Amino acid sequence: MVADLNPDEPASGNDAGWPLRSWGLALLGALVGLAIYHIVNEGSRYHWTEDATRLALASFLSTAGIAFAFVVERGRIKGSAIFAIIAGLVVASVLYWSGDFTSWEPWRLVSALLTIAIAAPLFQGWRDGGSRKWHIPYVETHNRAWTNVCLWFATWAFVGLVFLLAWLLAALFNLIGIDALEELLKKNWFAMMLAGASFGGACGLLRDHERIVRLLQRVIMIVLSVLAPVLAIGLVLFLIALPFTGLEALWETTKSTTPILLSCVIGALILANAVIGDKPEDEAKLRPMRWSAMALGVVILPLGIIAAISTGLRIQQYGLTPERLWAVTFTAIACAYGLAYLVSLARGREAGWTGFVRPANMRLAVGLCALAFLLSTPLISFGALSTRNQIARLESGKVSADKFDFAALRFDFGPAGMKALKKLAKDGKTKEIRTAATDMLASDSRYAAVERKEKSEARRNIVTLPKDAKLPEALVHRLAQYGACAGEKPCNVIYRPEAGEAIVVGRYGSKLLKQDKDGWNNVSYRDARLSNDEAKAINEAFKQGRAEIQNVERRQVFIDGKPVGKAFE
Repeated sequence: MVADLNPDEPASGNDAGWPLRSWGLALLGALVGLAIYHIVNEGSRYHWTEDATRLALASFLSTAGIAFAFVVERGRIKGSAIFAIIAGLVVASVLYWSGDFTSWEPWRLVSALLTIAIAAPLFQGWRDGGSRKWHIPYVETHNRAWTNVCLWFATWAFVGLVFLLAWLLAALFNLIGIDALEELLKKNWFAMMLAGASFGGACGLLRDHERIVRLLQRVIMIVLSVLAPVLAIGLVLFLIALPFTGLEALWETTKSTTPILLSCVIGALILANAVIGDKPEDEAKLRPMRWSAMALGVVILPLGIIAAISTGLRIQQYGLTPERLWAVTFTAIACAYGLAYLVSLARGREAGWTGFVRPANMRLAVGLCALAFLLSTPLISFGALSTRNQIARLESGKVSADKFDFAALRFDFGPAGMKALKKLAKDGKTKEIRTAATDMLASDSRYAAVERKEKSEARRNIVTLPKDAKLPEALVHRLAQYGACAGEKPCNVIYRPEAGEAIVVGRYGSKLLKQDKDGWNNVSYRDARLSNDEAKAINEAFKQGRAEIQNVERRQVFIDGKPVGKAFE
């Protein structure tokens, strides 16, 4: 309980009077920060390396350093160092095997980090339990998990305060003409060294007074448990309303159905565990709060099933992508938790369900850690699975070439997607497929690919007068952009090369583009709002060549020889 916690006392005998940890971690953090700078720096303040080996080495140092800071105990340095090295190797291997920076799969890196985040409290709980066997005590592990979360945010908050203080002092010395500190803070090597030192020092200091962190943890748990009834009522009402609204509304309203539902599942898990605590004495005493925890345990499985249906529908409509396969994985995890909580509720009822759910939490955590580690390795490639599925859809005619997402193969599906794209460019079934694949291979970024696609669409939509006019590439590029022909189908253009101008005519008015040293730019615009029938008539007349430019006399107010406002007649 909160009243039993004395912030001035150390958390355990191992932590008592060990100031060397704070100083040692501060020094270690400074050295790691400096080493990372020299590894990733490419000689410019804003240019960092994209070499996979160097990035892997930098990630090894940062991950191992942070893991060591979180788990190191006096008298247990060797075991802590071994765990930190393994943690660093897990993350570094992801970056190394991913190869080129552009082919990274971000969720694979997330899986590696999740592996470490779960493994750390499991390792700490096992070590704190004092058992030489593989038994991992729940209370110690649950406590360590929450303490690590609080420690993470508190440590980074301290780093932020250090930098605020440093910049404040720099501004103070600037008042008297001394800018040495400001110039030092602008150096990347010093900033990374300062960040590492402050992170390590703060982590060591807070761990020397771990009861303060646990006090903060307890306060957070109390606040979260108060929020449990709110979320429980909301989720229960949502599920009650579904039979009346139908599931179709979930897919029609937004494309983010699965992320929203999974976020609700995560929230339900966090708040339910905040209510039940890590042992019977920590459980909330108020019955409404206990009921809310039970309600949250009940709704997890239905929410997970709905998320699975949503993901399945997207896959059925648009095929596999790495993101959808990750969504399948996350919904499966959500359903596993939901089933475990539902079984615990069925076995224990109101009085004893928490006694079943705590061991289930431990088993699920170990399983999730193993699954996350597996997903972080190259053994399972969602990019390769997605590539095979999408190529099969294209070759079977299920999706046409103009609707196919070649950019996803180029930038989202990793090496397998790139290999398939090269094969399509060479051996595609149709000329349209080969051309689209070749164009995509020529794009070095997603932005360039979008730009190329917009230019291609604009070229197809352009109707010119004179009919045999050949527009310069710079003009076609400008027509594809916003403020010219973007969204206009067809794009009616009167081209006058002798005057260096082009007039775009459409349902929203006419635009005059002129060529200057900077390219083609809008110089005037006449607004119009035509109905569908009027726009159709204009497009048909333009296509037949019945369009011309005439000089029109206008009346406008001039004051002191200068025009005021627009022409009124």
